[in-house]
Amino acid sequence: MDIKKLSDEIKFDEKGLVVAIAQDYMTNEVLMVAYMNKEAIEITLKENKACYFSRSRQSLWRKGETSGHIQNLKGLYYDCDADAILMKVEQIGCACHTGAYSCFFNKVYEENITDQAILDKVYNQIINRKENPIEGSYTNYLFEKGLDKILKKVGEETSEVIIGAKNKNKEELVYELSDLIYHSLVLMVSEGVTIDDIKKELTKRHK
Repeated sequence: MDIKKLSDEIKFDEKGLVVAIAQDYMTNEVLMVAYMNKEAIEITLKENKACYFSRSRQSLWRKGETSGHIQNLKGLYYDCDADAILMKVEQIGCACHTGAYSCFFNKVYEENITDQAILDKVYNQIINRKENPIEGSYTNYLFEKGLDKILKKVGEETSEVIIGAKNKNKEELVYELSDLIYHSLVLMVSEGVTIDDIKKELTKRHK
């Protein structure tokens, strides 16, 4: 990739900036909107981590340089008019300075549709709870109690799934399976296992 040639193709505004949108590479959730200049684009591509230009500080800004909430680059695109950047990223921690995973949490309207990426969203929410504890949160309670408590809950929910199946009660089984999946996701976050790790393992088995 010719990084210099790429930055030359982008149409920057009069201040030498271009809008940059960060999107979760697994769920396609839009995380944040910022700005980049030529140097920020070059750094992002060289380091494979998102770098922006802060208009308030008038300086380069490597995402997560102080918070640790970095964005690992998975893909970079520009639109048909070459005046906007789209980055597919692996978000570590939260994208928003408020502690929310995405900056776009002020919902105005949302069509009631099935979200095929719900596991990814729940997983990311669990990470958010771990890194930004909220008083009264059950997820935080599990992390505070530690691995033994999480494993105990996984074991309990496994037994409940078996009972639900033996009862031939679909509603009960769906409920208990959802509990098991949630607690399994908590265990994954606790032990550093990602959904991508599971997808890769399942892909190997599918071949």
